[in-house]
Amino acid sequence: MTNTMRVNNVVSNMAQGNMSYGLNLSFPSTTLIELAGRVGFEFVTFDSEHGPFTVDMLDDLCRIADMAGLTPMARVPNIEHPTILRFLDRGIMGITGPHIVNAERAQKLADACRYVPRGLRSFGSGRGAYFGDVESLPGYMEHTNDNILVIAQLEDVQVLDNIADILAVEGIDLYASGAQDIAQSLGLPGQPNHPRVQEFEAEVRDAVDAAGKHMADDVMDSARATNMFMDGARAFLASRGKGD
Repeated sequence: MTNTMRVNNVVSNMAQGNMSYGLNLSFPSTTLIELAGRVGFEFVTFDSEHGPFTVDMLDDLCRIADMAGLTPMARVPNIEHPTILRFLDRGIMGITGPHIVNAERAQKLADACRYVPRGLRSFGSGRGAYFGDVESLPGYMEHTNDNILVIAQLEDVQVLDNIADILAVEGIDLYASGAQDIAQSLGLPGQPNHPRVQEFEAEVRDAVDAAGKHMADDVMDSARATNMFMDGARAFLASRGKGD
């Protein structure tokens, strides 16, 4: 039995000014998580906004991530408190909230992710809270608050009207983009590389920088598991003289 609490690798690296490297999964795979730990990745992100992740899957995925030395993180399907709580109770240590378009949604996201006095997270006895055995873990809530990473995804045209108010919300650690949804929001579906999308992203990044804050990709770099397989497979086939 151990009384050691989990530490968020990304938070620790940020404190030291180091970049963190991770794997992004849009489908569940305990094997890939184990392999990611073996090659030296530091976190794994589950895209639960679009991927088929159920609560029971997340319990096992987080368990394997912990064993592999990876910090488990997730993009949640919505920012309702009960939704986020179920992810945190599984052991997720980083939450990305989609479609943060104003300060109200940013505050709702921040409040859901941390315990009082820094948020409104409810206490549960799932594996993310060491199955309720926190009396043996002095300072559990403060430590957990310090090791939860909260990321607001800014991917809608309304963001530009509310950016100053969004950035003023306490409890948001990082900000992320989302070119595909930005393109749709601008009336440019399927054009994530359009100059107007790039202008939007640059304007948001400039505002984040001016506020003394960070975009997620300033401190985290992740590879999509599907791309790693497909790129590797195509390179293999090309080396054999077989193309698409």
